[in-house]
Amino acid sequence: MRLYNTLSHAKEDFAPAGPSAVKMYVCGITAYDLCHIGHARSAVVFDVLVRYLRYLGMPVTFVRNFTDVDDKIINRANREGVAPEALSAKYIEAFYEDMDRLGVLRADFEPRATEYIGEMVRLAEHLIAKGHAYATPGGDVYFRVRSFAGYGKLSGRDVEDMRSGARVAPGEEKEDPLDFALWKAAKPGEPTWESPWGPGRPGWHLECSAMSEKLLGLPVDIHGGGQDLIFPHHENEIAQSEAAADKGFARFWVHNGFVRINAEKMSKSLGNFVTIRDIYACFLPETLRFFLLSSHYRSPLDYSADALAEAEKGLRRIYFALAQIEETLAATKWSPSPLPKALAEEFASLRQGWRDSLDDDLNTAGALGQIFGLARLAGRVMDDKGLRKSEGGRELLTGVREALRECGGVLGVPAGEPAQFLDALRECRLNRQGVDKAKMESLLAERAAARAAKDFALSDTLRGDLEALGVEVKDTPAGQTWDVVA
Repeated sequence: MRLYNTLSHAKEDFAPAGPSAVKMYVCGITAYDLCHIGHARSAVVFDVLVRYLRYLGMPVTFVRNFTDVDDKIINRANREGVAPEALSAKYIEAFYEDMDRLGVLRADFEPRATEYIGEMVRLAEHLIAKGHAYATPGGDVYFRVRSFAGYGKLSGRDVEDMRSGARVAPGEEKEDPLDFALWKAAKPGEPTWESPWGPGRPGWHLECSAMSEKLLGLPVDIHGGGQDLIFPHHENEIAQSEAAADKGFARFWVHNGFVRINAEKMSKSLGNFVTIRDIYACFLPETLRFFLLSSHYRSPLDYSADALAEAEKGLRRIYFALAQIEETLAATKWSPSPLPKALAEEFASLRQGWRDSLDDDLNTAGALGQIFGLARLAGRVMDDKGLRKSEGGRELLTGVREALRECGGVLGVPAGEPAQFLDALRECRLNRQGVDKAKMESLLAERAAARAAKDFALSDTLRGDLEALGVEVKDTPAGQTWDVVA
């Protein structure tokens, strides 16, 4: 497997550094609000990475943290008149609810920053002792950026360029404008902990360094997060961790791309901020997951309702193919005819293509393309009266079904049973399009009665009435079926 390493700006062969499990740390949410689609993308990307590494036979120890003390948390808690710890607990629980529905597996360790204050204090003390940090008379502790020669190696920024235009804010006691806070002295209305420099709280960057070293040990094999964290957060993590330990912090840095809303950067100030729950109100969680995986994780992802509707159609095609395969396998009497060599080779190529795509920097879009190819191949076999009844056809359809299930285990789609998904999708579309369910059910019953009475003129009229509602009806040997027109 090859992964793009932000540190080297290149794809590199990936294998764990040691004989034990892959050590993977991903920056989680700052728990002050509901999760948005950007959080969903990052969570799904690294969920698939963990699943695929395990599929390849590599055990993974996965750590994803929660920031539960931060300026945003404190400010919102003060506005709402609640304790910061109560506010963060509320939104951590909301995170679990959203991600469980999205099919994101729990991490092996999910530490909260406030559980590791002691480790952060000791790390800051160690950096002071080595001359990489300093305490101010006011009780703050800062990291000396210029003391770490490698600063800027992740983001590609030059220290001198950053120094130009940098300023020390009023009230700060920094030696250099570039220095960043490891510890912040207590202020009125903020939670505080005791430290050698007086009461205060940790800076944001310090928590990930302390928790990753405590839970995984250095170097970490993979450190991940969104591209917005490259600078300053991850750059500062590298500086403080490597300055303290005198060795590498993380071997691979993996970052997912931004989400844009209708081709604009998502921002609360622009009014285009979309929460996961906004999407769940209109689409199934699995549709959102499928959409997030339909583009390469490092590329920008353009979100719109139309794009999600297209993803819904694609996911439905996969589930519909799976339903047809299962129906065919359950009903067909097989003849002892082999599968044509060309079809067998096409099947093998598609299976290998799925694996090759994921081996190439976790290309989930390419992997889904191979899955669509498998579904089309199965369709061709089922449409051929001779092939669908042959022993070779049975073997191919069984193989496609297994491949779709395998995809579900790694990508998380398709993850359920076809009948259940298709029923849930119909209900979702009914709700989204505002179809009058009582009227629809009445028309369907009338039409079934008209068909039974062989009143085909009335049946056709009722079909038109249903289509006007947005409901498509088909007649099958087993009776009429219906679906909501997307």
